[in-house]
Order: sequence, then structure tokens, then C-alpha cells
Amino acid sequence: MQLRYAFRVYPDAGQRIALAKAFGCARVVFNDVVRAREDARKAGKPFPKAGELSTRLITEAKRTVERSWLGEVSAVVLQQSLRDAEAAYKNFFASLKGTRKGPKLGAPRFKSRKDTRQSIRFTANARWNITDSGRLNLPKIGAVKVKWSRTLPATPSSVTVIKDSAGRFFASFVIDTDPAADANRMPDTDQSIGIDLGLSHFAVLSTGEKIDSPRFLRRAERKLKKAQKDLSRKRKGSKNREKARLKAARAHAQVTDARKEFHHQLSTRLISENQGIGVESLSVAGLARTRLAKSVHDAGWTAFVNMLEYKAQRYGRTLIKIGRFEPTSQTCSTCGVKDGPQPLSVREWTCTACGTVHDRDHNAALNVQQAAGLAVSACGAPVRPEPVLAQREETGSHGFPTGNRAVAAQQPVEKARILALQGEEHVNPTAPTPRARGRRCCGSELCR
Repeated sequence: MQLRYAFRVYPDAGQRIALAKAFGCARVVFNDVVRAREDARKAGKPFPKAGELSTRLITEAKRTVERSWLGEVSAVVLQQSLRDAEAAYKNFFASLKGTRKGPKLGAPRFKSRKDTRQSIRFTANARWNITDSGRLNLPKIGAVKVKWSRTLPATPSSVTVIKDSAGRFFASFVIDTDPAADANRMPDTDQSIGIDLGLSHFAVLSTGEKIDSPRFLRRAERKLKKAQKDLSRKRKGSKNREKARLKAARAHAQVTDARKEFHHQLSTRLISENQGIGVESLSVAGLARTRLAKSVHDAGWTAFVNMLEYKAQRYGRTLIKIGRFEPTSQTCSTCGVKDGPQPLSVREWTCTACGTVHDRDHNAALNVQQAAGLAVSACGAPVRPEPVLAQREETGSHGFPTGNRAVAAQQPVEKARILALQGEEHVNPTAPTPRARGRRCCGSELCR
């Protein structure tokens, strides 16, 4: 499978100017492709092919006075920008036909030079390399300093240089990993867990462990509010407004990076400790339309589940998603009786059938684990228990208080024996009672 490894890069002043030129040239080529496609659509003509666009918008455009500055950057950057536009149209048409999963996509739009996030991509044809001193040598840009936080597991096939809204530069490498080698790196385990995601606690595991929600956005709200207020008071187009925008963008980037780091650490720990993981697929888009929208976005459940999914695929683990309509919070994990919906304010409830006192989140995590089929084993053994016929003394025993059901089922027999010794007559406890036949009960102590 393919993965991305991103590292922070620190270009100098001259390299920043060269990167700005590359960003601008890639944006111009992308916009030229979109304009050519739109002109063909309005004229009723077929869309031009990628080869024709490459010749007309890149090769021949360099020879003109208006586009001669396209030759100042690497040709690979321009070709990749053209391919990005072609991929955008391909995804748009696939979305119209319904062959592409996910939300509907719109037609590609023109890029603006005022966009705060820009990127260029270099493939192997660009002949970029990593020097012996650890710098990233890019064509027509130079050797850029890289902050290596970890080693690359394999030779990358391409690198994308990204400038984010906070003015930071990153180098994102595409790596082809070997799933078999990655699976051998993980320790052998036969443990399996169920995860219940929430807001009061970010995650509650079926083992009983509760992971507190960091609430990065809530904790940084005062700082973000001040940064946004300062930005709104600056005149548009001024240098002070650009400084205030960078300050606000950096404050938001700190929140995003902290949340992503938390998700990575937790997902890696859960994947390394468990062979099977069950999680509930939540409708984040629907929850984001409620009064809990800010807290839902602050938790970042979708990003966390996506990390679990690709890490499980990479390291040979099993991740099972159960339906969002599974009544995990309404079902007793001990006896399996559905007790009905409970308001969010109820964090503990007692099962009316078996009398077990449940913690709402822990009970939901246990039900997630059982619904995913991970309650017994996750290493090839049958994970779902086979159905067993109910014993005769279990019939109608759900009204007994907590305790062993077998002991509770024997209580009517003991009561009948005591009444017989006292000389009182009563119906056979093993025979159907008048109440069971629909007639009026005899009113004795046994039938109460």
C-alpha cells in the first residue's frame, strides 16, 4: 500500500522566491486547462485530449511572449498540474454517473493566487534527490533544508512540496510499503476490544478503560477568539491584515496538529495491542447539524477511524465497523435485552430484566465488541457463540433480581417444599400456573 510521510522543510529567501514561481506557474497551467475545457463545452465541441493540452498549453506556450516565464520552472511541475486538472474532471464525471463513492463533486474551478494553500509535485522524472547531508535537492529550486523526524522505510516515488495557510512548508513523500514486513513488526496478540466514541470521554474501551477527550479547540477558544478579532479589525489588502491572518492561521494550525498527534498516538497503541477492533460508524455529518456541532468537530471521530482503518490494513489487524443504527446504548450486554432509549443525561442505568447496573459508555463498548463478532477470539476461531436452546427453568425468569439465574429458578421449588411441610397445598411449580394459562392467579405467596 502507498503511504505519505510529511516532513517540515525550511527554504531560504531565494528558495522561497523559486517556490513561489513554481506555485504560480502550476496554478496558471491548471487554470488554462479548465478554461480550455469550458470553452469546448460552451462551443459544443468534444473535450481536448491531455496530449493536445500539453502541447498547446505548455510546450507551445513557452515560446510565446505571454507565457515565456513558464520555462523558469521544472516541466514536471507543469505536467503534474495538467494531470491534476484531468483527475479533477475524471472524478467529477464519475460523481455525476454515480460510480464514485462519497459526496457529490462539483466541476473544477479556477485557482486563485490568493489561495493560502499551494502545492507542487515532483515525480521521479524530475530527477530530484536527497543529498548526503540530508537536504532535499529540487530542480530549479536548490537543496532545501529538511527536518527529518524519522527515517523513510523505502525509496519514495514522488515528493509534493506544500505551503499551508500558516506559511509553513512541508515535503510529502509517497512510499510503497510491504504489508507482510509491516505485519511482522507488530507483536503477536489475540486480544480484541470494542470502542465506543463519545464527547464526555473521547473513547471508552470494552476493557473498562476510559480515555478523556482533550478538547483542543475548546481549550484554545480564547486565543483563537482574540486572533480572529484582531484580524477582523485590519483593513483588507494591508500588510497588517496579512500579519494578523498568519497569526490566526498559526493558532488554528496548533489545534489541528495537536489533535492529529493525539489521534496518531492512540490509534497506534490500539492497533499494536489488539488483533481485532470493533468500532461504530457514526453519522458525523448528521451530528454536526445539532447543538453539539462544535464538540463533534473538535473530537475528530472520522479522522481517528480512518487512521484505525489504514493502520489495521497495514499491520494485518482486523477492524470491523458496525451499523450506526445498532442499539448499543439500549441493549444490556449481560442478558441481551433491549431496555429502550435513554436520554444523554443518563450515564448509568439498571437493566429491568436482570438488574445489572451498567455504565452507559462501557456497556455500549461491550455491545460493539459483541456485534462485531470479537467477543471470543480474533485469530481464526469462531467468534460468535453458537445458539443454545433455553432451559425450562429459564422461561420467564427475567423478572428475578441480580444473581445466578439457576439459583433463582430453584426458588419456587424450595418455596413449594416449605409449604408442603407446613401442610399447605399448592400447585405443582413445574406445571403451567393459572397465570400462565391466562386465568386468575390463586393469590398464594408462590404466585406473587
